[in-house]
Amino acid sequence: MSRILPTIVGAQFCCTSLWFAGNAVAPELAARFRLPPGSVASLTSAVQLGFISGTLLFALLALADRFSPSRVFFVSALAAATANLGVHLSGLGAEGLLACRFLTGFFLAGIYPVGMKIAADYYQEGLGRSLGWLVGALVLGTAFPHLLRSLTAALPWYYVTGATSALTVLGGVAMLLLVPDGPHRRPGQRPRLMAFLAGLRQPQFRAAALGYFGHMWELYAFWAFVPMVLAAFQARHPAAALPVPLLSFGILGGGSLACVGAGLLARRLGPTRVATTALALSGGCCLVSGLVLGGGSAVGLVAFLAFWGLVVVADSPMFSTLVARHAPAESRGAALTIVNCLGFALTIGSVQLTGWLAPRLPPQLLLLPLALGPALGLWALWRGKRVEAVKTH
Repeated sequence: MSRILPTIVGAQFCCTSLWFAGNAVAPELAARFRLPPGSVASLTSAVQLGFISGTLLFALLALADRFSPSRVFFVSALAAATANLGVHLSGLGAEGLLACRFLTGFFLAGIYPVGMKIAADYYQEGLGRSLGWLVGALVLGTAFPHLLRSLTAALPWYYVTGATSALTVLGGVAMLLLVPDGPHRRPGQRPRLMAFLAGLRQPQFRAAALGYFGHMWELYAFWAFVPMVLAAFQARHPAAALPVPLLSFGILGGGSLACVGAGLLARRLGPTRVATTALALSGGCCLVSGLVLGGGSAVGLVAFLAFWGLVVVADSPMFSTLVARHAPAESRGAALTIVNCLGFALTIGSVQLTGWLAPRLPPQLLLLPLALGPALGLWALWRGKRVEAVKTH
């Protein structure tokens, strides 16, 4: 048992490095494939749309409930790594590039939510701590391509995509060989979509799901546009000489520490309180972002984005914990997958909206609309708490 959690965490890190592999080399891809302005939004949304399609299909077929989750993870990892390498094909056009990113996202649906399902099958007690490590691995994996790009700046862009595909294969093999089915797994014989929908009638499950949706509206748009915010500041202040890829990795990757810390803190305070606090802090960052992004201090900007990078994702394992805890036991895999599907659907809206607003708003106001997400999430958590208090009394 001692090897299980480290293996799941390591595999999750390796495989989710595919997520922003295209974003890390977006300028090179835009030049090679002659992409129009706003290509960052398109590359991000292609992966998200693929992930949504994949999670919906995985949930409808209940793959993680009907078959060994570790095997589903392994097969998905091989397929995702192959799709990621597809961008190397000669003669590929812009449509082919987006198709490869779409397929990468599609097979990530068998990695991220299935990894959470595997953790939930092993750790009924202390699930928040376990998912804190797991989501921390996702965050670090998502940021890792930016570090790769920083370290390989003098090398061709395809070193980043090649390295992330190799890592993904390694993660899939480790999960297959070292993580058997968990003791709390309850195999399903058929899709149980209606059981998930029935869960929405439960106030605690509904509050967790809506809180997660509000969190997701903010999260991926922030991650996708941090490099753009840094580059825009660099353009306005050339003397600052900001190492944009390295700073992007630090800002995004630092959130992994917040996930682990939140998981540990939840053991004392409870996941709901930790999620509410983190969501309130990240919502506050949205509201004051205009004051900082419009300033002239590079140190102030980086410090602010670093803090935001911590709180914007600290609630993610908490919401995953709450959803897993309150989902119907016989359809937990489907529930986690569908909630992920709907949450990532919202990220397309926020990423595309932010990309559309980028040339139309002053740079300092670009991230202000992200505050809508935390506002929704806080309202849902407050309402869920009120309903529960009424039932208790």
